[in-house]
Amino acid sequence: MYQDEKLICEDCGAEFIFTAGEQEFYAEKGLVNKPKRCNECRKKRRQNNRKKMYDVVCSKCGIHTQVPFKPVMGKEVYCKDCYKSMQ
Repeated sequence: MYQDEKLICEDCGAEFIFTAGEQEFYAEKGLVNKPKRCNECRKKRRQNNRKKMYDVVCSKCGIHTQVPFKPVMGKEVYCKDCYKSMQ
């Protein structure tokens, strides 16, 4: 039913194969558009879309942790555990 298809990556211009198995998966999920990027460019794009994490010290327990927002000077920031315990 499905056959491997050669596509061109819109980011790097490389040729890549949209396999019959991938096409079947797309059809099962109701996806109608073919992929526009090769696997490598898709991977890079996903990494670039991840939220930037900021290093902070928890205002309550003092451990070093990371938060997905830029901390504001003078405002308290909590680690995940301390934040949950205060809710």
